Amino acid sequence: MIRFNISPAIVLFFLAPAIGELLSGSSPPLEFFNPISLLFLSSLYGGGAIIVRELKVFWRKDFRAVVLLGAAYGILEEGLLVKSFFDPNWVDLGILGVYGRWLGVNWVWAEMLTIYHSIYSISIPIILVELAYPERRFESWVSMKVFKFLAAVLVFDTVIGFLFLTDYFPPLLHYLTALLVMSLFVYLAYKLPAEKGKVYKKNGGPRLLFSVGLIGSTCFFSLFWAGPYIIGYPIIIIIAGIMLVFAIFKFLKRFDWSNPASDLNRLAVVGGALSFLILLSFLQEFNSRGMALVGLAAAFGLLLLRIKVKRRIQNPFNI
Repeated sequence: MIRFNISPAIVLFFLAPAIGELLSGSSPPLEFFNPISLLFLSSLYGGGAIIVRELKVFWRKDFRAVVLLGAAYGILEEGLLVKSFFDPNWVDLGILGVYGRWLGVNWVWAEMLTIYHSIYSISIPIILVELAYPERRFESWVSMKVFKFLAAVLVFDTVIGFLFLTDYFPPLLHYLTALLVMSLFVYLAYKLPAEKGKVYKKNGGPRLLFSVGLIGSTCFFSLFWAGPYIIGYPIIIIIAGIMLVFAIFKFLKRFDWSNPASDLNRLAVVGGALSFLILLSFLQEFNSRGMALVGLAAAFGLLLLRIKVKRRIQNPFNI
């Protein structure tokens, strides 16, 4: 069998923007694969995902830290770089430029994008690459020199984006508050205590957990995309969004994620979450040529990874 010796960091570097921007339709194929755009998005999403994963390894934390650091990344990108948390005329806002806007902040949009980047742009790509490279799951993937370089590039991208992406500049207090909240998420991830062990946890099953991922993803996007047209009070959506996230994580905590066989369950949850975007990509084909191929490629990639993971579980000594 042919094996390709590609660094997991390289895979993560390109997979993070491929999910966060390409599969979501935020950057359709013609825009995404423009060399300049691809380099910028990869340095932003890919660099951010690598930094988050390396911090998890450095600090010896579990995946809860990845979610918190992913939220910090979402604030960095949307609050500090593109400033969409505050800009009422940001191109992608739609109704959320008015609905949920209070004291100069697009609150519903800010919550949605923080959750989105935490889960889809950062956490899911890291899970997928760790599933593809199980033997390197607990190792650092880049040297300290590369880590510092990626961090410097991320800061550079943020400064350039802040200064030149749009001519809108939020009040200093708003910007400093976003910076403070981002720092708080990083601090919470750093101080996160080890999860207390339980006597018994359920093993779960791929079908159940795939359904959880798909239903959770469908509820999330439906809440923030359709909710503003149905629900008159933005605070209801904000509270519902928080409750949805906590409910899903509370449910997932019931299962045992420590044994090797749980890798199929990890993939099932992620596959379910991504299936919503995969199905959506076929509808986006009418507006953005090539999105159906993106969806097919994503589905095929998940299928290949499932075959690899299942084969590894059945033959653990023949990875």
